[in-house]
Amino acid sequence: MFAEAAKNHGYHPFPRPVANASRAYTNPDGSKFGACEYCGFCERFGCEANAKGSPLITVIPIAMRNPNFELRTNAWVTKVLKDSSGKKVTGVTYTNTLNGEEFEQPAGMVVLTAYAINNTHLMLLSGIGKPYDPVSQTGVVGRNYCYQTGAAAQLFFDGKHFNPFMSTGGLNVGIDDFHYDWNFDRAPHGFVGGYNLAGGMTHGRPISYRPLPAGTPQWGSEWKAASAKWYNSAMIISSSGSVMANRYNYFELDPNYRNAFGLPLMRMTFDYKPNEHKMGQHAAGVINKIAKSMNPTMMNPAVARTEPWSVVPYQSTHNTGGTIMGTNPGNSVVNKYLQSWDCHNLFVMGAGVFPHNSAYNPTGPVGALAYWAADAIKNRYLKNPGSLV
Repeated sequence: MFAEAAKNHGYHPFPRPVANASRAYTNPDGSKFGACEYCGFCERFGCEANAKGSPLITVIPIAMRNPNFELRTNAWVTKVLKDSSGKKVTGVTYTNTLNGEEFEQPAGMVVLTAYAINNTHLMLLSGIGKPYDPVSQTGVVGRNYCYQTGAAAQLFFDGKHFNPFMSTGGLNVGIDDFHYDWNFDRAPHGFVGGYNLAGGMTHGRPISYRPLPAGTPQWGSEWKAASAKWYNSAMIISSSGSVMANRYNYFELDPNYRNAFGLPLMRMTFDYKPNEHKMGQHAAGVINKIAKSMNPTMMNPAVARTEPWSVVPYQSTHNTGGTIMGTNPGNSVVNKYLQSWDCHNLFVMGAGVFPHNSAYNPTGPVGALAYWAADAIKNRYLKNPGSLV
């Protein structure tokens, strides 16, 4: 339905690619995959059929075959250690979260692979790289934090059945006419960057997924009746938009609050800027135009996010920035091989190296960069340790 409506408006819909196994198979490393069951719980859940490319079946079991690999659970790294010169790391300090015992683990090389935010936090706690100051715009660690923007409409069709409980994490149709299409002139709309649109379903979680028309009571018999009526008869059209870096969106160590180890928590300062507001307004307009042409029984229209951003409704899984890559130590934390400018035997993985947030989720490029960095480490760095740039 969405694809037909999008085509009628002159757009170019396509099926979203996904990494779910269409049938059982064994990959070249020996990892065994099962066929996707279309259970509707793909998004945000593990897979009982092993049909997703999870590290639990594609990475960890393979690594554990090697005698030089050890997996230590319940280990919270609190600091990356440096030698007296400050130009080389010597290992990490970590705490066993079960009993509070602290350990020092020596290492010839350290690779930070925790998460975009966690990696930035650890760099700041370890005093590696100069922390970013938004006033003077000096420093690099913590700068360029970016997120995503977007808008969404819910469409309700009396008598139609979409079966969201028979879904996968990417079972929808997308259009890229306002993202990768450079024929789209952004100038009249006053924003740079772009966004993509998708129509369909990605999950059918029975507790948290409750599509309800606006004005439905929030509890009681009417709420129950509406939940039952529309669970199977609603769909979503949503957008995901890029966010450009801004000098006042950044990470830093919190001056007041501390974690269980007595270390400063990470503090994030962020809000959408006029560029994101204009993009969201444009996306909402396109979504509503397509949605209305589909003649739903009822509709919760898309509304652009122009109010101050709040972390309360959703904590993003798509954070970028904080340890960005670049061409020199003055504008970045790591070089193009994700190698620290300050300590040549420290590498930082993840979306924290992105200088801004593109409209799509960062997972694919994160994987590509990990392979790129691993290849450089194996075939260049280990043969001649030192700066790769």
